[in-house]
Amino acid sequence: MRFTSIASGSGGNSTYIGTESTHVLVDAGVTMKAINTGLHELDLDLKDINAIFLTHEHIDHVRAVGTIARKYGIPMYGTLGTLREVMLNKTLGDVHKDNLFPILPDSTMEIGDLRICPFSIYHDAADPVGYRVETMGEVKPNSAKRVAVATDLGHYDDYIAEHLRDLDGMVIESNHDVKMLSTGPYPMSLKRRILSDHGHLSNDNCGLLLDSILSRRVKHVFLGHLSKENNLPVLALNTVRREIDKSDSEHKSEEINITVAHRDRISEIVEI
Repeated sequence: MRFTSIASGSGGNSTYIGTESTHVLVDAGVTMKAINTGLHELDLDLKDINAIFLTHEHIDHVRAVGTIARKYGIPMYGTLGTLREVMLNKTLGDVHKDNLFPILPDSTMEIGDLRICPFSIYHDAADPVGYRVETMGEVKPNSAKRVAVATDLGHYDDYIAEHLRDLDGMVIESNHDVKMLSTGPYPMSLKRRILSDHGHLSNDNCGLLLDSILSRRVKHVFLGHLSKENNLPVLALNTVRREIDKSDSEHKSEEINITVAHRDRISEIVEI
């Protein structure tokens, strides 16, 4: 399995997950050109993508949905709430319903040799989800490769943590530093939204979530969806590592390859 972030930040998000025969994207929140540029680093093109899974309808996750659907006809999967909002979003242009396929949280589906399980998340969108993806067909027990994408988390609970356990890698939200947000230029209404239980996950809470799900299996973590105005890559990384290392857990941050996903270009390509 190969796994990477094509772009991740408050301005746009897209994640690639694939095997030798199956290639999927989670979100298409940057331009079609930017997605293809990232895919070319993987020796792929959008014409090779079998499906695109949408977490929710906000523009930084669906920006290229219309252009990709019209040019490539790639199937787009999302919850009914998400797909309804995509259809109503005039800025995306015509997105024909034949390109859109509904999914249900906690109902797994198969695309090629990948099994995809959407799970509900807490964000101020119609019906948002994260995704857990694993390979199929392995002969040895527990040999499937597993990754997940979990951003736009207003908060987390045991349900979300359970979907993030026993993974090889993940993209997880580390959106903001609370102090930078609190003293920054955003209007108070937007600050309250971001800090709410349906907003975004802070660096501190990202570290706490990671600490609660770590195991010897987890080797690769991308910190994603960083705010340009309310965070810094080094601050996110240091805060997350500190939260892990100060806990009573047997695991330490140095055991894991934790990196910050690039905002506007492809990140490290992880081979699992």
